Amino acid sequence: MLIGVLAMQGAFREHRLALEACGATCREIRKPAHLEGLDGLVIPGGESTTIGKLLHDYELFVPIREMGKDGLPIFGTCAGLVMLARDIEGSNQPRLGLMDICVIRNAFGRQVHSFEADLSIPALGEAPFPGVFIRAPYINKAGEGVEVLAVFQDHIVMARQQNLLVTAFHPELTGDQRVHRYFLHTVAGLPA
Repeated sequence: MLIGVLAMQGAFREHRLALEACGATCREIRKPAHLEGLDGLVIPGGESTTIGKLLHDYELFVPIREMGKDGLPIFGTCAGLVMLARDIEGSNQPRLGLMDICVIRNAFGRQVHSFEADLSIPALGEAPFPGVFIRAPYINKAGEGVEVLAVFQDHIVMARQQNLLVTAFHPELTGDQRVHRYFLHTVAGLPA
């Protein structure tokens, strides 16, 4: 299985290493030709307005949006969650708009308010997942077809809609690969 990792900002190297530890082959995505033959795509964190601008500048915006509409499994973390959202509260910034969610950017505070918290994610098993939140967004509205997978302080921080998976936290910054495995096996359909 070939998984692309958008390699413009954020912890793309850490995502690649986590996916490879789960048995996937990875390709760093920087131009449209890199999208060919992908079985899935990860959009890492970073700064969502910058990611949107870079996607346009490197002519990746339209192909990624079309591939997502056509069913390509896409996993967005933090700013990647913002990019996949249909609505961003108080913002008209460019976004892929593929997932029926409304998000609030930097909802947990500024960089100095970053934190870690144990999360209950039943889809990953009983053991808590170490959530790393860095200027994290959260989902404040989810459409009917969105499956809520994790909530923290009454806010949605992990969700799935068909071929799309999002987390407000950074699973790539932990040693726990359960979220990446969930993406590969449940969302992208890699056999267990």
